[in-house]
Amino acid sequence: MRLVTICILLFQFTLSMAQESGVVKGKVIDAKSREVLPFVNVTIVGTTRGATTAEDGSFEIKNAPLGYLRIQASFLGYKTVVSDDYLVTKEKVPFVVLELSEDQTQLAEVEVRSKLFKKSLESPLSLQSLGVAEIERNPGGNRDVLRVIQSFPGVASNPGFRNDIIIRGGATSENKFYVDGIEVPVINHFQTQGATGGPVGIMNTDLIRKVDFYAGAFPANRGNTLSSIIEFTQKTGNPNRLNVRATLGTSDAGITMDGPIGKNTTYIVSVRQSYLQFLFKLIKLPFLPTYNDFQFNVKTKLSERSELSFIGLGAIDDFKINKEVNDGVTDEETLKRNQVILNTVPVNSQWNYTVGLSYKHFGENATQQLVFSRNEWKNKAVKYFMNDEQERRENLLLDYNSKEIENKLRFENTMKMKGHTLNLGFNLELAKYTNATFQKIVNTQSIAERNFFSTVDFVKYGLFGQYSTSLFQKRLGVSLGFRFDGIDYNDHMKNLWNQFSPRIATTFALSDKLSWNNSWAIYKQLPSYTILGYRDTNNVLVNKKGVKYITSEHFVSGFEYRPDETTKLSLEGFHKSYRDYPFSVRDQISLANLGADFGVVGNEEVVSNSKGRAYGFEILAQKKSYGGVYGIAAYTFVRSEFQNRLGAYIPSTWDNRHLLTITAGKKLAKNWEVGTKFRLVGGRPYTPYNYDVSAVKANYNISNGGILDFARLNSARFGTYTQLDIRVDKVWYLKNMAINLYVDVQNVYASTADRQPFLLPQEDANGVRLTDPNDASRYLLEEVGSTSGRAIPRIGVIVDF
Repeated sequence: MRLVTICILLFQFTLSMAQESGVVKGKVIDAKSREVLPFVNVTIVGTTRGATTAEDGSFEIKNAPLGYLRIQASFLGYKTVVSDDYLVTKEKVPFVVLELSEDQTQLAEVEVRSKLFKKSLESPLSLQSLGVAEIERNPGGNRDVLRVIQSFPGVASNPGFRNDIIIRGGATSENKFYVDGIEVPVINHFQTQGATGGPVGIMNTDLIRKVDFYAGAFPANRGNTLSSIIEFTQKTGNPNRLNVRATLGTSDAGITMDGPIGKNTTYIVSVRQSYLQFLFKLIKLPFLPTYNDFQFNVKTKLSERSELSFIGLGAIDDFKINKEVNDGVTDEETLKRNQVILNTVPVNSQWNYTVGLSYKHFGENATQQLVFSRNEWKNKAVKYFMNDEQERRENLLLDYNSKEIENKLRFENTMKMKGHTLNLGFNLELAKYTNATFQKIVNTQSIAERNFFSTVDFVKYGLFGQYSTSLFQKRLGVSLGFRFDGIDYNDHMKNLWNQFSPRIATTFALSDKLSWNNSWAIYKQLPSYTILGYRDTNNVLVNKKGVKYITSEHFVSGFEYRPDETTKLSLEGFHKSYRDYPFSVRDQISLANLGADFGVVGNEEVVSNSKGRAYGFEILAQKKSYGGVYGIAAYTFVRSEFQNRLGAYIPSTWDNRHLLTITAGKKLAKNWEVGTKFRLVGGRPYTPYNYDVSAVKANYNISNGGILDFARLNSARFGTYTQLDIRVDKVWYLKNMAINLYVDVQNVYASTADRQPFLLPQEDANGVRLTDPNDASRYLLEEVGSTSGRAIPRIGVIVDF
């Protein structure tokens, strides 16, 4: 009823709308000296509307079109700069700060910002950037940036409701996330510990200015990753006035505010709360998730040459089971499917936060940055056999309680002189991991219990550097980098030389529009705390004796063609080789195959002897929004293989083979916009059940499902999955507010994706499990089909005050 009322009001307000134009304010400064620049030409990209900066560097464009736009600044002797996306409404006046670099420093800066695509000497390829407008209007993305990233080449995803990021055949544990240069270990609600996947992202789109996605050629100041780095740049508060944005969608509601605090300080803050538990209970789903999150950014100008930023984000998550889900349900298949989920899914709760301070000082030829941050993550899960109402100890299957705490310090000094850039720095971390675990586990060999308490303190440290320059009249760009990382866990990992990570990147301009780009690097990643802190029944850190950093060697080469400033075509080939990957002693599989579901990865004994490889090629065609049309088409062929227990290379869980994504949109008259996204994901491998072992009552009463036969690891494969998403937006720009009403339909034609069937005991009319008449120690089992995929319509409203 509330939504209907809002829609009626929208149409009523439309009749009294005034002139369709707004105002943009800002200033232009010298990126090096931080002094204001007068008489600079400032225009709105794609229009002839603009202004010239005054003596204090300020500008004001009064006839700006409404909606998302970019500002371009050009000045003789300086490199032309284009801003990120800013939203203009009749009431909201953005304040845009543009930093111009002298033309002679262009090669050191490398970034061709007069174009709409980002490129740097340190990362000349495998780098994509997203503006806030692209994130917000992405079809099927539900304003979740991690889902939007799935449109990029090399990115696979599992069909369904999770937003796991799988980069070029790498596991979900191989990604690292940064917000304004501060590492954020937990990026998802209900995140899988030991990996990074989950169903809903924590980052609120309303605070994001842009996202940079690196699938390779990682800069040396970003370490401890194997497959990707995702950098979020947040918006800063408006220095002149208070702005408010309210959002209401099908899963959550939120409010965002930004504005000034005194003369030199701004803030932006958001809070979101979900109501999925009510929706899921209404449509009779067997689990009831609830999440809340917060995010803020405070930025202050300490002097003309120094600034301080304080950021924070966090979440509180609760995941309960719906024991009344089968009340009134008559369909037998649905009853059985719900019962399996009820018997399998634990009651789970998590909370986490990350806070950080970033200080920058801009010198004559160098910039210093000092970053300090702290993050904490608490993960708890409990499960009783058959969801026993009495919660008797003898029925306890899982009681898991874990916490990760990190305190991090990083210092960087970046020097730029006459076409040369040198970045040097170090990082230091103090970490604490605790884990109290009771768990009954079963595989094809045996039944066992994990029952231990562990507390471990770590000291981590690292050194890094990167030098970049250009040669041969700026046609050849070269970047050389290194990292040394260490941790006081064992003698091997203490030695920095054992974690030496060299890298080199080159770019060669074959013409003004065509370039050949290359990158070679060795990357290192620390195994998860769940591995480092695991203890056996004798309370011994059994993994301490031989575990190592995971190593991945990357080689990437490709061509990039830019026929104009809004279009990019690229072709890249890649090869990644892995070694020292953790290998499960109990299940005899590489942990590179895990992380596609809820729970914990790495809470077991391992050895660092697993090898793997991933290779393939990517094709990308992208058109940035210009004249109202935008689109991106990406195809990837990828093979991902890891050794099995016999040392033979077999497909990994992330071996999707073929990935195709086509996203396109068009801005229409009267502030309408329509977008569509088509996605094809090749079927990934899976491991069949061992039916003989699964039927044993003692086994099934612990697993509550089929037991995987790892002797046939990934020997079966799901079918190819396709999905079509459509989104329609309509915006009303009123005198004192702007209202954006959208409809986002995910999986329009209700395509279904294969999932491994459920395996459960047959039951009589009274719900009693049937025993095999030929063997009293076994149940009679049956399969219940399982698929994911149905049309999911979402409707939402965004109000800007």
